[in-house]
Amino acid sequence: MKDKDKNSSAAREDDKLHISKSVFQTSKEMQEKADEEARLKREEAQRKYMERRKKAAEEHDRRLEQERLELLKLKSGVIDESETVQEEEPEEVKRSLLQRFSSFLYLNKWWLGIACVLVFIGGLLVYDLASKPRPDMIVLMIGMNQELGEQSELEDYLSRFTPDNNNNGKQFASLYYIPYTGVEKEDFINSVPQKLTAELQNSDSVIIIGNKNLGGVINLEDTLVDLSELYPDNPHVDKYKFMLADTDFAEKVGVDKSDISSDWFIAIRKPQELIYSKKEKMQETYDKDFAAFDAIIQDLSE
Repeated sequence: MKDKDKNSSAAREDDKLHISKSVFQTSKEMQEKADEEARLKREEAQRKYMERRKKAAEEHDRRLEQERLELLKLKSGVIDESETVQEEEPEEVKRSLLQRFSSFLYLNKWWLGIACVLVFIGGLLVYDLASKPRPDMIVLMIGMNQELGEQSELEDYLSRFTPDNNNNGKQFASLYYIPYTGVEKEDFINSVPQKLTAELQNSDSVIIIGNKNLGGVINLEDTLVDLSELYPDNPHVDKYKFMLADTDFAEKVGVDKSDISSDWFIAIRKPQELIYSKKEKMQETYDKDFAAFDAIIQDLSE
């Protein structure tokens, strides 16, 4: 009896499994059928699309060929006019002055922007040149000494002896400080060679304040005036140089006496032909600045 029940139960389980498989199989077949129908629809839609494109291309080519033939007939004089080829004259669009101006600004905005920047920079440069006082005299300081070249009252001291050469009612001497060290790499980094060439080869300045390194830049004998001939009895004169260390120069320019080592001096250049200037032009500067140079020598010799 028990075996019979077991067999009956097993049979029911097999029926359930068979039913489950049948449902799954049916669902799978339906899905496959739906996918196939969708694929066929896509292919049919694609076929119709390609046919429309082909017909449109053929129609376009046909129309172009027809227009080409009509155009040839028109140009050759076979026909006087054509319904296929129509020469349309563009309608002139009337624009107001404001619209034309706006269009011009839009089409040229980049160039106008660049032009505005250049004009602005040019205006600043012109203003700077116009507002900056023109010096009555330029003095070169060649040698490394930041205390003297950048932190002293040397310009004020020099201005005391400068005549009002430009007739603007002021006495103003400008100091051009060139920190020459004689060390090639360091001088190159500070653009010293370019500055020396620019200043020593023009006639804007003849008075020089320098130290022993100046001999590495110029030939003192060929370039400087022999001060021993001008001031034969002056104890501070050493041939081409008026030595500053044993004078009250440091006190008068507002630096410590230790800042002026024994090799610092003041000198004046001879008028001569230069790369950027004629001898006559340098002679004019010499004649103008020598009075101030002489006054400085007299002041430091007291």
